[in-house]
Amino acid sequence: MAAAAAAAAAADANAVKPMKATSDGIFQGENPLNSALPLAILQICVVVVLTRGLAFLLRPLRQPRVIAEIIGGILLGPSALGRSSAFLNTVFPKESLTVLDTLANIGLLFFLFLVGLELDLRAIRRTGATALVIAVAGIALPFILGIGTSFVLEHTVNRGVSTGPFLVFMGVSLSITAFPVLARILAELKLLTTDLGRMAMSAAAVNDVVAWILLALAIALSGSGSPLVSVWVLLSGAGFVVASFFLLRPILAWMARRSPEGEPVKEIYICATLSIVLAAGFVTDTIGIHALFGAFIVGIIVPKDGPFAGVLLEKVEDLISGLFLPLYFVSSGLKTNVMAIQGRDSWALLVLVVATACIGKIGGTVLASLVVRVPLREAVTLGVLMNTKGLVELIVLNIGKDRHVLNDETFAILVLMALINTFITTPVVMAIYKPARRGAPYKNRTVLRANPDDELRMLACFHSTRNIPTMINLMESSRGTRRRGITVYAMHLVELSERSSAISMVHKARRNGMPFWNKRRNGDGDGDQLVVAFETYQQLSHVSIRAMTAISDLHTIHEDVVTSAHQKRAALIVLPFHKLHQMDGHMESLGEEYQHINQRVLHHAPCSVAILVDRGLGGAAQVPASDVSYNIAVLFFGGRDDREALAYGMRMVEHPGIELHVLRFLPQSGASGADDDEAFLADFRGNVVTRNESARYEEKTYSEKADVVGAIKAAGRCNLFLVGQGAPCVPLADRSTDCPELGPVGSYLALPEFSTVASVLVMKQYDPAAKHYDLVEEVADMAVDVDTPVVRKVNRGE
Repeated sequence: MAAAAAAAAAADANAVKPMKATSDGIFQGENPLNSALPLAILQICVVVVLTRGLAFLLRPLRQPRVIAEIIGGILLGPSALGRSSAFLNTVFPKESLTVLDTLANIGLLFFLFLVGLELDLRAIRRTGATALVIAVAGIALPFILGIGTSFVLEHTVNRGVSTGPFLVFMGVSLSITAFPVLARILAELKLLTTDLGRMAMSAAAVNDVVAWILLALAIALSGSGSPLVSVWVLLSGAGFVVASFFLLRPILAWMARRSPEGEPVKEIYICATLSIVLAAGFVTDTIGIHALFGAFIVGIIVPKDGPFAGVLLEKVEDLISGLFLPLYFVSSGLKTNVMAIQGRDSWALLVLVVATACIGKIGGTVLASLVVRVPLREAVTLGVLMNTKGLVELIVLNIGKDRHVLNDETFAILVLMALINTFITTPVVMAIYKPARRGAPYKNRTVLRANPDDELRMLACFHSTRNIPTMINLMESSRGTRRRGITVYAMHLVELSERSSAISMVHKARRNGMPFWNKRRNGDGDGDQLVVAFETYQQLSHVSIRAMTAISDLHTIHEDVVTSAHQKRAALIVLPFHKLHQMDGHMESLGEEYQHINQRVLHHAPCSVAILVDRGLGGAAQVPASDVSYNIAVLFFGGRDDREALAYGMRMVEHPGIELHVLRFLPQSGASGADDDEAFLADFRGNVVTRNESARYEEKTYSEKADVVGAIKAAGRCNLFLVGQGAPCVPLADRSTDCPELGPVGSYLALPEFSTVASVLVMKQYDPAAKHYDLVEEVADMAVDVDTPVVRKVNRGE
């Protein structure tokens, strides 16, 4: 009895004591890190700072954030910083790991719910035979090779484990494709809208569902009870899935139907759905197949029509993906000891596992692709993409380690395999596959053209709602009175982020074609809400408008703009200036990335480009056509860009509410203008000024900057200045500027000390004789489909 009591006392002494929830503060003599809440806050902050810092460093390599999170977890574990006992005992003491793992698994639970929300069963059912064959081959071959590799590992580094579960875990770990990570990589590389991207996403969706079924089998087999227990676990899991479809889905569908487009989703519906996620996790954990399965199944059965699923995404993703999910990578990293891989044999096993994973996944996918007649380069690219691993891989490995199917060394080998395979995906795909952008050549690439009655096609870009009123007022001012008027493609430029909702937007855009059309159908609530203003304006005007959304990384979004302009045969691209007008008159920059977008578009554009310095043309709202009353000034110094600006002004003055004032500046030296300038101005004076009382022409001489500035200010009140980017105005060019894309005149007019009310449109004419860095290869015999929007006939009281 005494010996038993002593043993019990010793066990109590060695047991990890529970931590107090909150501390009394340092002034009470307590260390906050000895309490659960302050320590959890510190752990979250350390993890977020480290993983976001690594993501920033890896950004030039175009790596998904999951890579940074896996590396961050490993660095905090016993492989690096965790080798310091002082660091480990201070930031990640043993007594805090239960709270850490609980928070991490809550984050993981809701993240798997988000993954289920991204999977549309209807899309999987519509998966063609080609994608299905590729998916099956991409699972079967690596699964078989994984089983073969497991025999090698079982006789070397993973001795003493149950053979059956280990075989299945190895097969699953090598055959998984990370659906969310693949979607992010495809979107990053602009492949999501291609046939290759469609095939990869369809195959990955099938792969994802099969992988979860196999993982459920592996978990059931890894139980410590009799085989009969495993059968009961599998049957109960299947029963849960069936019950979810027949009992939970009608409830979720009822809530989705009561959440119409344009109305806020009721808070009780959000709360009820999230509670259902937790309850489903509880049920599947009770069954014995992990709480994640319940959350994943609920995400799958949520109806994808209407705004309900999208609102759930927005409510959950930032908190979960930003704060709680990274804790799971740390929880995994604390179990990953790279130093456990010791000796040549262990490192040779790592090479073997990586090679087996690549050969199985890439080889199986390539063979199946060639059988269904996919070209070899596309087949290899598809294989590399399908070899992407990620969070699901870590989930499989962590479950295997928790179930004692994987030991420390095998676990570390498989984690590094997942990291290496995902890391190489983006650079390899970029090296071997560069999809050709092709388009048919077209004639009208400038506003100034031989036949001014030809239709003017514009691509108007905007970043936010602040740009919309001015853009619409500019369109109204530009519509002219010609029989063939103006067609506008209004493109919302959206930065691609790691959010699930961003990938979902790209995913929906992919279904509507390229490049990201919002073709709104009856009952279709997938459209970008910002385009509603343009659609409303189209119904009230004679302007044909197609609203679009481009979602891309800011470093490459110019490619979407340029490609769309060529495909839509645009003559003019209108870009918003990267600085926003503030109430005090100053301009606040959105950041250099937005300035670089404009500069890259200017460099690659297949047509004329205009940059709009928006100071509120027409105010903060759309101005009705009958109320338009603008004074527009064209500052003409000479050159092709100034001629383009004047040609645009000639079109605008056709509007009955616009007055045009052309100021021609002549150097006092008496030098005459170029022949092209003289001929164009003579045409303007003869055909516009003499026939339209709203247009007037004036000449000014100058010798220094003060003459130019005085003449501009003497012109009186002006709503909009039209200037050329390359205007040969030496007096204004003496000022150093951080906005070379505006040219000397535009840079001066954009200064807050010049004006706080007049907007500026800086134009650069397309020069067919100049050297071009085309992003689109022109093919003469290519079919043309420009998707011209139709103007709806409405009664107008003009």
